[in-house]
Amino acid sequence: MGNRGMEDLIPLVNRLRDALSSVGERCSLHLPQIAVVGGQSAGKSSVLENFVGRDFLPRGSGIVTRRPLILQLLSDNTEYGEFLHCQGKKFTDFDEIRKEIETETHRLTGSNKAISPVPIHLRIHSPHVLNLTLVDLPGITKVPVGDQPTDIEYQVRDMIMQYICKENCLILAVTPANTDLANSDALKLAKDVDPQGLRTIGVITKLDLMDEGTNARQILENKLLPLRRGYIGVVNRSQKDIDGKKDIKEALRAEKEFFLSHPAYKHMSEKMGTPYLQRILNQQFTNHIRDTLPAFRSHLQSQLLALKKEAEDYMQFNPNDPARRTKTLLQLVQRFAVDFEKLIEGSGDKVDTVNLSGGAKINRIFHERFPYELIKIGSDEGKLRTEINYAIRNTHGVRTGLFTPDTAFEAIVKKQISRLKGPCVKFIDMVSQELTTTLYQCIDKLSSFPKLRDETERIVTTEIRELETKCRDQVMLLIDIQVAYINTKHEDFVGFNNSPQMHNHTNTKIAARIGGKQVIRKGWLTINNIGIMKGGAKEYWFILSAENLSWFKDDKEKEKKYMLPLDNLKLRDVEKGFMSSKYVFAIFNTELRNVYKDYKCLELACNSQEELDSWKASLLRAGVYPEKVAVDEQGNGPPENLSNPQLERQVETISNLVDSYMGIIYKTVRDLMPKTMMHLMINSVKEFISSELLAQLYALGECSALMDESPEQQQHRVEVLQKHAALKEALAAIGEISTSTCTTPLPPPVDSSWIKPSSLPKTAASGKPGIRSHAPPVPRVPSAGPKSSPNGSRQHTSQQNRTPALVPRRLPPAIPSVK
Repeated sequence: MGNRGMEDLIPLVNRLRDALSSVGERCSLHLPQIAVVGGQSAGKSSVLENFVGRDFLPRGSGIVTRRPLILQLLSDNTEYGEFLHCQGKKFTDFDEIRKEIETETHRLTGSNKAISPVPIHLRIHSPHVLNLTLVDLPGITKVPVGDQPTDIEYQVRDMIMQYICKENCLILAVTPANTDLANSDALKLAKDVDPQGLRTIGVITKLDLMDEGTNARQILENKLLPLRRGYIGVVNRSQKDIDGKKDIKEALRAEKEFFLSHPAYKHMSEKMGTPYLQRILNQQFTNHIRDTLPAFRSHLQSQLLALKKEAEDYMQFNPNDPARRTKTLLQLVQRFAVDFEKLIEGSGDKVDTVNLSGGAKINRIFHERFPYELIKIGSDEGKLRTEINYAIRNTHGVRTGLFTPDTAFEAIVKKQISRLKGPCVKFIDMVSQELTTTLYQCIDKLSSFPKLRDETERIVTTEIRELETKCRDQVMLLIDIQVAYINTKHEDFVGFNNSPQMHNHTNTKIAARIGGKQVIRKGWLTINNIGIMKGGAKEYWFILSAENLSWFKDDKEKEKKYMLPLDNLKLRDVEKGFMSSKYVFAIFNTELRNVYKDYKCLELACNSQEELDSWKASLLRAGVYPEKVAVDEQGNGPPENLSNPQLERQVETISNLVDSYMGIIYKTVRDLMPKTMMHLMINSVKEFISSELLAQLYALGECSALMDESPEQQQHRVEVLQKHAALKEALAAIGEISTSTCTTPLPPPVDSSWIKPSSLPKTAASGKPGIRSHAPPVPRVPSAGPKSSPNGSRQHTSQQNRTPALVPRRLPPAIPSVK
């Protein structure tokens, strides 16, 4: 052929296929290949056997080819076959090759004529073949036979589509000459995925079985029902010849004699027959490989890059080397410590944009959920005043007191401080839970080594539980210290000498919490209780500041809908509706004034419980407290005798003093609790993982057993290393071949609108529906010039009988004949 680089391309693809076959068919499907497509009994198997010159394919009725057969033909001095699943075994008896194909097919598909997409790889070396790689696919069927699946037609078409929809696949569409070519199933499927005909080669079989007086001359000349790459006619052995064991060589001689002697075909006999088809396929397949190789190289490089880091890690681990196992153990524990610290402390690299990390969730507990729990227990003003009333009266006993008793103040304050233990314990539990969740998130990366993962989880979880107990004891001690001594000389405490401050204490508290007009929170909320007549529930963009709650039409904040001052506002929970997915809370005015227009309350809805809790915490920071009903512990309602003016003044005085002192306590606890948790728990867990965990793992005395891989991990490691090696081998093989070789240009376009699209719905493999054509089923291509009438005048064909041809402005040169 005089083009050594091109001759090496097909063996190159075979080397790539062998390299990639060990890592699954996903890579192999991207290799350049020729797919043989046709209906049942179209003659596909006979064409392949004629290429080889031997009988080696199973025969019978119905679907015989039930798994794709990837057939690699290699020109060699000796003749034998070998299967990829029987590596090292050479089959010199071609009857044994047929039996092995039948056995391997039956192994996966059983005896019920079912099909499987897993291919069989067969390589045949022979001096009688040219280098080719073909994929023999199951024949297109219409009706299930026996106990075949009812959707067998769709299964076969979907399997065919998996191959032919790839741009690197040439389509060999095999159609018998004694059927209507315009209704060829093979050409319909090819039309679906290759509407321009760039990859489709037509093969016409059974030319010797056409009715007497008919022929396929115009089809083979590509004048009637044209294809861009044209048609090649072949004559296979008849069933009688096969049953009579007619030699294929003799059949090829008979085929040549048929074309030389037939009056319709003898003028083009050099471009007909199996040998010519084999040469054309070799030439066009080689050109096709050259064209598709750069894109395939890029595909392999991207896969290799994605596997590089994981493969390098596995290369450094040798399961049989104790030193390597120990080093890997050290690296895994160090990486686990780094990952845990990053999730807690935050990291600038690989920031999660979907979920909050453990550290971010703990921060939310520190500054939103814990303050909310604190304020919630102290926000029941009615109950507090009742308790103060009882404390004053019980302090005086049978006497009538003239002065406000200090003991009542201390009793109430100590009780209020003791109530902080509940929120503080809950706070510790929430932080501990987040640490445990973060631990599980990091420990998943040790799942390759089950025993190491289990022991690490046990050791770290035990440490978290011990630190949790220590932290709880310390927090209880802090609360008890606050109860032990009530410091009324604190600089922030509002005493008797500061009566103006006492009277304005409530306003002072609200202003001190935020300080100024800074924005506390922004977000979307739905106003839930607006009637349908007034527009119904709508979503608005809300902005909460220290002084008011405003909402806008959207988050551009240009069109303000309303601004609600926070004075005298409180919030309460609203039960979730039966059919509603929203989480609702309500804001109302304690003086029973309208909150918004003529509405006494404003119901606001969120999309999640987490969002609801966050808004409640933000409103508490702005001084909007939850509503509580004032009842005593026995549920007796408000106390009697509150109409006593002196007692009312004493209750008011102690209430203001308790408010002032508890404000100091709340401030102290809010400040100390996160610090205590960080010091005694979070930092201690990080320190333990980074410095003590490895020592405790070594202390188990089973370091070798800790690094035993799970069976799934062993398989995954082997697969990754195999795929990495196969990709490197494939890229190295591509690098050895120069693609700067000459090629033959594609023939010019033709009008292929005569091919009817497939009538089936789009397949899963291609995802493309057929392109419906309204042209007549068998249009003729108009001649190059006008016809001449018998009297010499020029006569044009009518417009109705013309089919517009797809003629480019500049036609590339035609394919030269291959001899």
